[in-house]
Amino acid sequence: MSDSTTSTGWTDLDRRAVDTARVLAADAVQKVGSGHPGTAMSLAPAAYLLYQNVMRHNPADPHWLGRDRFVLSAGHSALTQYIQLYFSGYGLELEDLQALRTWGSLTPGHPEYRHTDGVEVTTGPLGQGLANSVGMAMAARRERGLLDPTAAAGTSPFDHNIYVIASDGDLQEGVTSEASSLAGVQELGNLIVIWDDNRISIEDDTNIAFNEDVLARYAAYGWHTERVDWTNGDTGYTEDVDALAAALEAGKAETKRPTLIALRTIIGWPAPTKQNTGAIHGSALGAEEVRGLKEILGFDPEQDFEVTEEVISHVRAVRDRGAAATAEWENSYQAWRTANPEGAALLDRLRARELPEGWADALPTFEEGKAVSTRSASGSVLSALAPVLPELWGGSADLAGSNNTTMKGEPSFLPVERSTEMFPGNPYGRTLHFGIREHAMGSILNGITLHGLTRPYGGTFLTFSDYMRPPVRLAALMGIPSTFVWTHDSIGLGEDGPTHQPVEHLAALRAIPGLDVVRPADAAEVAVAWRTIIENTERPAGLVLTRQNVPNPARGSGAAEGDTLASAEGTARGGYVLAEATGGAPDVILIATGSEVQIALAARETLQAEGVATRVVSMPSREWFALQDDAYQEEVLPSRVKARVSVEAAIAQGWHEIVGDAGRCVSLEHYGASAAYERLYEEFGITAEATVAKARESLAAAGHEAPGTDQEAAPGGTGDLPK
Repeated sequence: MSDSTTSTGWTDLDRRAVDTARVLAADAVQKVGSGHPGTAMSLAPAAYLLYQNVMRHNPADPHWLGRDRFVLSAGHSALTQYIQLYFSGYGLELEDLQALRTWGSLTPGHPEYRHTDGVEVTTGPLGQGLANSVGMAMAARRERGLLDPTAAAGTSPFDHNIYVIASDGDLQEGVTSEASSLAGVQELGNLIVIWDDNRISIEDDTNIAFNEDVLARYAAYGWHTERVDWTNGDTGYTEDVDALAAALEAGKAETKRPTLIALRTIIGWPAPTKQNTGAIHGSALGAEEVRGLKEILGFDPEQDFEVTEEVISHVRAVRDRGAAATAEWENSYQAWRTANPEGAALLDRLRARELPEGWADALPTFEEGKAVSTRSASGSVLSALAPVLPELWGGSADLAGSNNTTMKGEPSFLPVERSTEMFPGNPYGRTLHFGIREHAMGSILNGITLHGLTRPYGGTFLTFSDYMRPPVRLAALMGIPSTFVWTHDSIGLGEDGPTHQPVEHLAALRAIPGLDVVRPADAAEVAVAWRTIIENTERPAGLVLTRQNVPNPARGSGAAEGDTLASAEGTARGGYVLAEATGGAPDVILIATGSEVQIALAARETLQAEGVATRVVSMPSREWFALQDDAYQEEVLPSRVKARVSVEAAIAQGWHEIVGDAGRCVSLEHYGASAAYERLYEEFGITAEATVAKARESLAAAGHEAPGTDQEAAPGGTGDLPK
């Protein structure tokens, strides 16, 4: 047994449990032949302290509303958490540790949300978990403001802390710098991070790439910092759990600043030869090293996964403590419900992920025939929904005026002293200011969503979705309803030029499984798009909006008929017949998204005048359309109609599967230029004339003789650069 662990009320049995955790980590990785044993071994005392002595949690109720949250940002060290979940009785058993990283197990290579009870967030890409935790801390404050704003600090049933274990790798990733800076601005005193300062990564000693004074950096961000050095300045190793417990208590007592605790450890302690090396970071120890570890700790080297009944019985007692904590919390919670019936009704609705009856009646209508940008229409929707959906909140990465993401009249989410004349705020406000931190914004939105009660959104330009792709992908992987608002969606933004004009972004985002990419054509579609996004609780959405004004044409109340356009209700199905062919079944179908729908409608007029029966399909979301049944998809895009043209001011990648072999694409296959958007559309052939020409080509390829085929084809149509 290791004799290096001091006690915070710990007995020899606690110390034996910690050493058992080390051996389990070594055995689990050795059995599967891959994984990260070293950090799980050296952090065993810290993780054990959190789960057994510090955090308020209840293994019998992983979703207990009053629980503290734990985020393992160092997701590669999954065993750090899995072993504590096993010890605590969250449903993992010894055979689950034995099945680490294997098919169908509850212990995948990185912790996964909704896969393993007790895991609050999917962590893997370094930095994401810490940035998510900033969102969780913000959400906790906003939720308290919605439900119990006048309670004294520390007295509300909604007061709790967010605990994080982060690695050297997490602290190197830029996303944590962004998120941590914002956490300091927001004075998130409910956030406590333990940084495992072991100075080892895959490439061994981090001194080759990472040697700044991290605590000074975090102090500059506005964090409270603590240092706990188990190496005693590299003079000897003592796992001083008392010192770590004191640092955690100091972090809990600091209510105006987030806390970073630098915990200096030796990775892989106390492995005989591989401790403090990159060899133990991400690889199995090897049979001889595992044997040596067990001998040092007083375990039988011939026995694998050794857990005595005495140890497991002792550690599972945390369930009783969790039940007692829940019972104590329940008293204050029920008292709150009695005193706050309206708040209790709101909480019940939010927990059930239900929407208030009649909420959609608040959606605005827009003047038909009046052109408006879809970003502006989106802003009107958000402001209209503010009074009826208190759970909806969000903002922008310093582009509020451009993204139209500020609800009119709503205060900012800010410490009061940080208010400005333009953005007055309070700690429970609603308008979020992410600063120019797109990557962190995406991760923070996910953290807010994961915390459970509110629906956040965040905006930037579509071209900068590149900066936030990791959290967008993780939102899709987790199946959580974060909403990303991306404006300035094409060359239509005009004079800012090619650096700001997205070209490949729609295709790249559509390639993410589980992400709904929604590009409405006009203001009427925007309203239905927002309604549909809010009604969905299982998938993230990216709402893609124009800078330039687009027509908001008159529509009928139902399906397209004659020259009457269909209701925008079809938006909710992802694709619908906006304008029906006249004179019989369609000869050709024009399929468009966003601002290019108006181009398709103009092309239809020309083709219909030539005697070509032309249907226009608006397809704001290919993902929503794909969810419809086969009969509906066939109704909108009948397979017998081979002549098809897609129209979108972006690369055509992905559209060929919609238009088929005889189909054609009006697209943009290169970067844009700096000029007025009208000139750009003309120069690059994203026009009604080009669409007509492509329709004739498609008709010919499909075996139809189209009127006007002897006419000179319009130039462009595939985004050709002007000669």
